[in-house]
Amino acid sequence: MKVLIVKTSSMGDVIHTFPAVEDARRHRPDLTFDWCVEEAFAGIVALHPAIDKIHTVAIRRWRKALLDGATWREAAALRRTLRNCRYDLVIDAQGLLKSALVARQAGSPIAGFDRSSAREPSATLFYDATYAVPRDLHAIERTRRLFGLALAYQPDLSTLDSGIVPPAGTLAGTSGKTAFLLHGTSREDKKWPAEDWIGTARLLIERGMTPVTTWSNEREKTVAEAIAGAVPSTIVVPKSPLSEIAATIGGSTLVIGADTGLTHLASAFGLPTVAIFLATEPGLTGPRGRYASTLLASHGGRVVPVEVVAEAEKLLALKLQAPA
Repeated sequence: MKVLIVKTSSMGDVIHTFPAVEDARRHRPDLTFDWCVEEAFAGIVALHPAIDKIHTVAIRRWRKALLDGATWREAAALRRTLRNCRYDLVIDAQGLLKSALVARQAGSPIAGFDRSSAREPSATLFYDATYAVPRDLHAIERTRRLFGLALAYQPDLSTLDSGIVPPAGTLAGTSGKTAFLLHGTSREDKKWPAEDWIGTARLLIERGMTPVTTWSNEREKTVAEAIAGAVPSTIVVPKSPLSEIAATIGGSTLVIGADTGLTHLASAFGLPTVAIFLATEPGLTGPRGRYASTLLASHGGRVVPVEVVAEAEKLLALKLQAPA
């Protein structure tokens, strides 16, 4: 049975889908999976060994050039490709109108959340089979339940496995323990102050760890350089392809990150991961994993570096005590 997964974005949402794929791989070895995803996240989808073919969409780019002939040619080419694959089932794991429209292009039966469960109920107009999954569950569990219902198996929700491992790669110039600091995030209100990242880097140095950080735009570059300027032992990784950053994160001893997709990736790799949430509630979308923890600033409070590093040390100790 050939199944197409539609989960186009964001990075965190894509990563949250991996445990459902891992469930399906274990319960239904007769299945093969392809995936349709935003072009920026194709490298993330490629981390899962159960995914055969990756189709890319460019909805974010296409929206900016709706009258451009190239946009319509790309969309038409995607439609032809999906139809030529002749899928037995398409699972829209996103539950949005845009994802339902992408799923529709395959010309195959579509399964998805029902009207009470989908993020956008209008998406269900395009589905052939719908399933009720409570909306007050974490996104990972919601997707695992959806896959189980659509593919006729019962996922074991007492365990959690993303099924991915870090790509091979090393960071030149490092030895010993490294702590990756993921300070960049898409919204200003999600950003932890630069002075707190600097304070965290100093505490990590005191504990024999080398701070590592990176950037993807000029604002983030300014913060990364500020951390390295105040704490010279910090290694700043230049703006790099996502696959290279993923490899560097995967080789880290621990990760401290803001509410951003790469923080979710670190927890999916099974790394000790502390996520700092300042403006959003992590209950339904925060990183999950045995060695993942979320620190939330609430009611006008703040998260401080000492608290963050103490939590990271606790998670690292827990992992070191775990059976090999």
